[in-house]
This record gives sequence, C-alpha cells and structure tokens, in this order.
Amino acid sequence: MYTFLAGIALLIIGYFTYGKFIEKLFGVKQERATPAYVNADGVDYIPMSTAKNSFIQLLNIAGTGPVFGPIMGALYGPAAFIWIVVGCIFAGAVHDYLTGMISIRNRGAHLPELASKFLGKVMKHIVNAFAVLLLLLVGTVFVSTPASLLHLLTDGSVAVWIFIAAIFVYYIVATLLPVDKIIGRLYPYFGALLLLSALGVGVGLVVTGAPIPELSLQNFHPDHAPIFPLLFFTITCGALSGFHATQTPIISRTTKKEKEGRKIFYGMMIAEGIIAMIWAAAAMSMFDGYQGLSDILAAGGPGAIVSESSTVLLGAIGGTLAVLGVIVLPITSGDTAFRSARMIIADYLKIAQKKLSSRLWIALPLFAISVVLTQIDFNILWRYFSWANQATAVIALFVGAMYLYIAKKNYFVSLIPGTFMLVMVIAYILSQQIGFGLPMNVAWAGGVIGTIILLVLFFKAAKKARANNVPLEEDISNWDSAA
Repeated sequence: MYTFLAGIALLIIGYFTYGKFIEKLFGVKQERATPAYVNADGVDYIPMSTAKNSFIQLLNIAGTGPVFGPIMGALYGPAAFIWIVVGCIFAGAVHDYLTGMISIRNRGAHLPELASKFLGKVMKHIVNAFAVLLLLLVGTVFVSTPASLLHLLTDGSVAVWIFIAAIFVYYIVATLLPVDKIIGRLYPYFGALLLLSALGVGVGLVVTGAPIPELSLQNFHPDHAPIFPLLFFTITCGALSGFHATQTPIISRTTKKEKEGRKIFYGMMIAEGIIAMIWAAAAMSMFDGYQGLSDILAAGGPGAIVSESSTVLLGAIGGTLAVLGVIVLPITSGDTAFRSARMIIADYLKIAQKKLSSRLWIALPLFAISVVLTQIDFNILWRYFSWANQATAVIALFVGAMYLYIAKKNYFVSLIPGTFMLVMVIAYILSQQIGFGLPMNVAWAGGVIGTIILLVLFFKAAKKARANNVPLEEDISNWDSAA
C-alpha cells in the first residue's frame, strides 16, 4: 500500500515541480496568438475553455491504455509502479507537453509536419504513413474492446457485432462534425465519469486495505519476468505513448493561450498516470496473487478484471458506473483517432476541411479499412499497435529534442527518454515473433548499435539545423485561415 500511495504522491509532486521546470524551459509566450484564433475555421480550429480542453485531452489520450495496459503490466509486479511513475513524469508528460506546444507554435501541425520541419523532409512521408497506420490500428482496437465490455455488461444478451456497428456510426458522426458539437459538449461529462470511476476504485483499495505488493529487492517482480523490453510495450498510455502525439494537435488547435499548456498537456498525462497506478494496484492485489491474475486474464482478458474489481469494490451500481467509465475511454479515443487520421491526411494533401464533402471522402475509406481490420485477431493487432505506438513516441521525443537543441536549450529532457525508448523499440522488433524473432542478446546488440547510428545522424542534422537557423515557429502574420 505504501508503494502505491507514494507513487501517486510522486506523480502529483511531479506536475508541480518537473512540469513547471519543463514549462519554464520551453518558454511560454502568453501574448502570442494561438491557432484557435488565427486559423479559426469553425470545424477543427475553435477556441475552447481550459477545462473543456483538459477533459478532452485526457479522454483523447487515455483509450484503454491506462486501464488494460497496467492490468496486464501488473504481471510484472511492483516494477510496473516504477515505470508508470518515472515514465509518466520524465517521458510521457514531457512528450505530450512538447508535442502540444510545438504544434501550437506551428499552426496546430500534426506530427508528420513537425517531423518534416525538424527531422528532414523525408521523415514527413515516413511519419505520415506511420501515423495513419497507428491511428487505424487504434481506431480498430478501440471498436473491439468497448464492444466486448458492453457485451459483458449485458450478460451476453446483445451480440457484439451490434455494439461494433453502433460504435462505428458514432465514430463517423464524431469524426465529421465540428470539434465543439459532440466532443466539446459531451467529453467534460465523460471525463468526470472516468475520473470518478478510477478514484472510486482507488479509494476502495485503500479503505478495504487491499494487499497491494510493496516494492523491495526481493519483491521487484515475480518469477523473474522479462521486464526488458516487454514491460515498456505492455504499459504504454499510463507512462509513455506515441498515440498521444497524434492527439495533442487536436487540442493545440482549440487552446486559447500558451499558458494553458501545462494543465492541458503535462497535467492530463499525470492524471492518466494516476489512473494507471490505480488499475495496476487493483490487478496486483485482488486475485490471489499473480497466478490468479494470470488465470483470469487468460479466461476473460483485462475486461474481466475491470468488471470484477469494480463490482467488488463499489457494489453493483457503483461497479456498473465504473465499467461504463472504462467503456467511455476507448470510444472517446477511437473517434479522435479517426479524426486525427482525417486531419493528417488533409494536411498532407493540403485539403481544407471546412466543407463536409472534403471531410467525407477522406474519412469513409478509413472506416472501410477499419471494418476489415476488425476481422483480425485482437492480440495480433495489439502487438503491432504496441510497437508502432512506442516507435511514434521516439519520433515525437526526437522532434522535441531537435526543437530544444535549435533553441539552445536543455534538449536532454527529451533526448534521454527518446534514446532509452529507441533502444527498446529496436530490440523489441528484432526479438519478437511479430518482427525478426532473433535471440535476445543479438536484439540488444542491434538495439544499441542502431541507436548509436541514429544518434550520430541526429546530432549531424541538429548542428546543420542550428547553423541554418531553422525557424522554431511560424510567423503569425503569414498564417491564412484554414477555411
């Protein structure tokens, strides 16, 4: 219990200390106009309040990641708590803040545009394809998981395909309508439900004195579980997730002032870390040890853990509300995944999005592909999503490092977590069956050598960019209306 409570306390302290440090390092310009006003188009560029933007950002980035990921990560024991806390404060929240703020300084640009500007034009095409693939996988996964949870909630009386169809209909509407019509109006309520359900489970764990494992040298992780690199791909959204880099530009286009960035981008990542801590603790403590947890996961997946934990701790009514809060997570990330994909493709092809027809012909093919992907086994989709997700996080962290390097600021705050994760990404794809299936020692060697090569290329490009005075932000006077 002490490890769990200390972890949550550290996350909160991290927001007020390291978050403030990152904000000061970046250098907020309170007087600078934001894309929400300069590029206002009534569809994607619309000024909204800090509270609305914060809740929308939380729901956009959350998905099932801070719930399902930590539940599966609980099999690694208290080591999961370390990754959530350290990863969230020093990697995930930095990743989200820098991505959001750099986007604000550059017309609300998505990651492919930022990668093109700061890492080279070739990267625009690579990251564009990578980001759209990632968003399609996310959107598809976040159709299947809430449909399965709703199927469980109705005791199997309603077929899964009916929920899948209903969710797709919602996604189409939410993707096409202006951001303030559905997302801006409903998400604050969904956000409140999410936070209340997670806090309810957390308070229940404390009140009931749940036997949450403590961190110690003897109890670091059970049965010598292979933490490196698997833990960092099992727990993603609760610590570090590249998916967030595809979501923050949605809110960078609706943020009124740069000063709001720490609350919206850094702060909501911290909130997600707290949610991850709660669900990891619940999974570790409520199922008669790691073997019991493993058995339930094998039988019913993370959804079964959510349902049983919520009901035991909060009763029938409270448990149902908690499950609904978890169901909201993937749905409210799935719709914005498709929305982001539409926006990225529109930016890539330079197609204005004010007309409904322009949005429609981009979005409908995405949904058609996603329907086909729902036929693929969920576990296979999730493995590819996990790798693509963390690879995207590496790209976003290197974009942040390049920005700070050109600005002659402390770029190590982004480069260090980016470098660490790059080693993991290369080693993972080299060692796993979804990749090359090489022996682990060969994969580690490849990870280190590959990272060194890419770091040399990074510094070579960084020195050239600084010498050429690559502009860190776009001149507002040159911005045209996105209409």
